[in-house]
Amino acid sequence: MKRIATIIMLAVAAIVLARFIIIPRIQNVTETDPAVLSLYGNVEIRQVELAFRVSGRLDAVMFDEGDTVMAGDIIARLDAAPMGDALKQVKAEAAVRAAELSRLKAGSRSQEIERAEARVEEIEASVKVAKQTYGRQKVLVEKGFASEKIYDDSVAALEAANKRLMAAQKDLTLVKLGPRTEELDAGKAAYDAAEAAVAQAQLKLDDAILIAPDNGILLSRVREPGSIVQVGMPIATLALTNPIWVRAYVNETELGAVAPGTLAQVFTDSDPEHPYTGKIGFVSPIAEFTPRTVQTPDLRTDLVYQLRVIVDEPDIGLRQGMPVTVKIKRTVPTNSSVVP
Repeated sequence: MKRIATIIMLAVAAIVLARFIIIPRIQNVTETDPAVLSLYGNVEIRQVELAFRVSGRLDAVMFDEGDTVMAGDIIARLDAAPMGDALKQVKAEAAVRAAELSRLKAGSRSQEIERAEARVEEIEASVKVAKQTYGRQKVLVEKGFASEKIYDDSVAALEAANKRLMAAQKDLTLVKLGPRTEELDAGKAAYDAAEAAVAQAQLKLDDAILIAPDNGILLSRVREPGSIVQVGMPIATLALTNPIWVRAYVNETELGAVAPGTLAQVFTDSDPEHPYTGKIGFVSPIAEFTPRTVQTPDLRTDLVYQLRVIVDEPDIGLRQGMPVTVKIKRTVPTNSSVVP
């Protein structure tokens, strides 16, 4: 009798299992209600591998696995001392370049111009004396009271004085004009290069802090403080809490009911009495064979179209990979055929 009772209990359990679990999973995508289209899919959550854009020694990780993270929170930071020293160095170089450029733009100082003018006046006086000497020697040579050599010396002295005067006058003109355009351009280019180096060093210093890009939950800490990390090496993995969507599949005959923007309800097995609301955000234009993850074995060999249902207000009740049921109210007759 105990054996018969055990068999009866197992049979009842099998019937209940088939009625409430197996049969709903192997039903076709069309429910009994012809006004509702039911699809089956899985929850998908975006994951971000957080990494630094600079290398260095990991100084601290601010969150543990499972912690809730808000956008803008500091996830981790590197030892910023080397970046700070590099920034000070390039700032000093930029200050030198700025001073040089200011000097070039300011032109010659008044004292430099006055000195050049005084030099011209001095040489003009020398030229005047040389002319007088030349005039006297010319008269003396013509009268036979001076030698030709003395006369030649006076001529050479006058010519040398005139050349020195021309050079001094040109120097005065250059001093008054100030730096050449090419010198100003070179100074400006050197200053711009120094400022770019400062900006780059500042960016590296800023990148020593790892910031959360969005709200989420920290899934894993890949590196611990003290580790030497390279550029792009993952430090932590963040699961974003928004957006969350459901990837599902629909056959060709039901495409008319799943246009982008169509409202949908998402039901979970853990809490079927409280569905989530959402809307269809994407319908693939390319047909494919139904993946094995879809919980409808009779459709796994059919050609279907992938779609995404974006959940409006997701919460922790939706987990990565969770199987869900999507229900959509039909807006066209159930026997219509839509060609993608």
